[in-house]
Amino acid sequence: GFWADVSGETLAKTSFKQIKVGSRVNLEKALLPTTHLGGHIVSGHVDGLGKIIERSHAGRSIHFKIQAPDELAKYIAAKGSISVNGISLTINELNGAIFELNIVPHTLDETTLASAQAGDEVNLEVDIIARYLERLLLGDKAAETTAKQEVTMALLAENGFLSR
Repeated sequence: GFWADVSGETLAKTSFKQIKVGSRVNLEKALLPTTHLGGHIVSGHVDGLGKIIERSHAGRSIHFKIQAPDELAKYIAAKGSISVNGISLTINELNGAIFELNIVPHTLDETTLASAQAGDEVNLEVDIIARYLERLLLGDKAAETTAKQEVTMALLAENGFLSR
């Protein structure tokens, strides 16, 4: 079998508090500098909890609608990438903080998404590049805007990113 230590921080901020002995989890090998990047960079750090609000069949695939926390919505883009329970996936559609995924049969067979249902909480990791871009563009203001959940044209102009 497999076992791992889990910190209090991880239990508080992830869906792992619902895991029981014998539960299936998704595990991937660590990324090495020589690893081919076929998707996006996933660090394994959970940014927040999402909630599956809809699961439906789409041919042989399964379609999910997931509600992300409002504070993560700015890092999510249509046709961009997101990690759901450690699985790197492509976002098909985006409407505010709700994003849609189409999961192909192979991914369903190889991951825990096959048993995921509407109402389930899922661990979300947004694209780390979006986080770094925000920090590079806004510097020390990034923490303020993250807390306020807004990046305005005035803020960008004030910090020299737009001409007045």
